[in-house]
Amino acid sequence: MSHDLFSPHSAGAIDLKNRVVMAPLTRNRADDDTGEVLDLHIEYYAQRAGAGLIITEGTQISAEGKGYIQTPGIHTPGQAAAWRKVTDAVHAKGGRIVVQLWHVGRITHDSLLPEGVLPVSSVAEAAEAQTFTRNGFEPTSTPKAMTAEDIQRLVADYVHAAKCAKEAGFDGVELHGANGYLLEQFLKDGVNTRTDAYGGSAENRARLLFEVLDGLLSVWDADRIGLRLSPFSDFNGVSDSDPTGHFAPIIERLNGYGLAYLHMVEGEAGSPRAGDYETLRKLWSGPYMANNGYDRDSAMERVASGAADMVAFGRPYIANPDLAERLQAQAPLNTGNPETYYGGGEEGFTDYPALKEERAA
Repeated sequence: MSHDLFSPHSAGAIDLKNRVVMAPLTRNRADDDTGEVLDLHIEYYAQRAGAGLIITEGTQISAEGKGYIQTPGIHTPGQAAAWRKVTDAVHAKGGRIVVQLWHVGRITHDSLLPEGVLPVSSVAEAAEAQTFTRNGFEPTSTPKAMTAEDIQRLVADYVHAAKCAKEAGFDGVELHGANGYLLEQFLKDGVNTRTDAYGGSAENRARLLFEVLDGLLSVWDADRIGLRLSPFSDFNGVSDSDPTGHFAPIIERLNGYGLAYLHMVEGEAGSPRAGDYETLRKLWSGPYMANNGYDRDSAMERVASGAADMVAFGRPYIANPDLAERLQAQAPLNTGNPETYYGGGEEGFTDYPALKEERAA
């Protein structure tokens, strides 16, 4: 069946006015001490309410889950209250917004964590990666391998964050299972060499993912939970010997959950689409969100063919707060300034003009 990128759609129980999605974009502008979003974020997200769906920047589920300076959290009353101002503003403009629940695992530095708290991962091996600290980019710290008790606590942290997300007024949550962060550190055999119930077979390596999903289901209905995966990405020092073979049974099992959507990074973010993501897509029976380097034409073609129900756009949303409207009008796009992508204030964050402002000038 043929569909149009700009036609309404439903991601589970979330009604979307179009199929253009704002992808999660780390911008490093939250209060570094409290993890709370600022008034700037209210304006930033409200400006982008024309998207069919906004997925927030990665938002840590606990102090232990933080991996970069000035990233927001969703695990304290203050953080939930600050996010509530954002969701109210987006809803006032007719938008829909979900929060991406994030735990970085070993992609962090000791200086970013509370005193006495160690990074955690599937194994006690540092990633061949860097993270952004108060001193600039530094190599990631060596984590401890999670114990069964650690895993139990982690699932409880996800459940608590999901409750905070509800208090904050989000339309749903997206579970971040991609990009080399904690859940993917368990999923992929290039990292996970455990020999217990959470290592070895693909089924065992996916055990944590499904335990977390089951935890989220105690708070949110399945049709308000999305999941992001990146089977073919080696980002942040992860790899897998057979991503198609190992992720196929995961996706087949996910079909039984009735999730709002599957958000697939088709290759490695920022690189050309690669890997046998088409095979995995065909296994998935729910709403499918494609992501990785799409432009207007390729997004329209993917949706029209039925191969994707929604398409997520990342960097174009930095410089184009009204990206969905620009794409529909075939209007030119603003060019972003990479020097203001990470950190700073309103410059490069809330000061990009919308099309109607440009035409009025």
